[in-house]
Amino acid sequence: MTQTFRLAQAVDAPALAELLRQAYVSNTELGIHFAAAHADAQAAEKHISNNVCYFLEEGGRLLGTISLRMPWGPNPGPAGLPHIGWLAVSPTAGKKGIGSRLLDFIEQDIARDQLKCPALTLGTAVEHPWLPQFYEIRGYEKFAEADLGLGHITAYFKKTIIKSFK
Repeated sequence: MTQTFRLAQAVDAPALAELLRQAYVSNTELGIHFAAAHADAQAAEKHISNNVCYFLEEGGRLLGTISLRMPWGPNPGPAGLPHIGWLAVSPTAGKKGIGSRLLDFIEQDIARDQLKCPALTLGTAVEHPWLPQFYEIRGYEKFAEADLGLGHITAYFKKTIIKSFK
């Protein structure tokens, strides 16, 4: 079956909240409490309306989601650039590279090709056992850390998408 990306709509809020709850269970079990792990349908609807939020689907089945928080939005990232957030893969999707596919889509199709954005940022818990290394392997470089009061230290990463404008 073909995998397709689409923009999430307000009606998708309950599905987004459920996907986040399922996908972030393992993080919560590690003692890492990302805000997305506790999003209810109301928070998910607010997120969809305030950000660029995409779903990856296959045969009507939700495989994952990824969002961009814009610098001019109500919850900008730390560097005046679009900031990746609420990246989640359904635990029922299996280990099929869905997270990498979501990142490729947002980095290339959206940030580079549509927004002509020179770089992106994202944040993750310093204490997470594999996410910081995963992002570094993908070309993200750590540029800051902050204590956001969530019980962990957030590491901020930046990736250059467009080396130079023509």
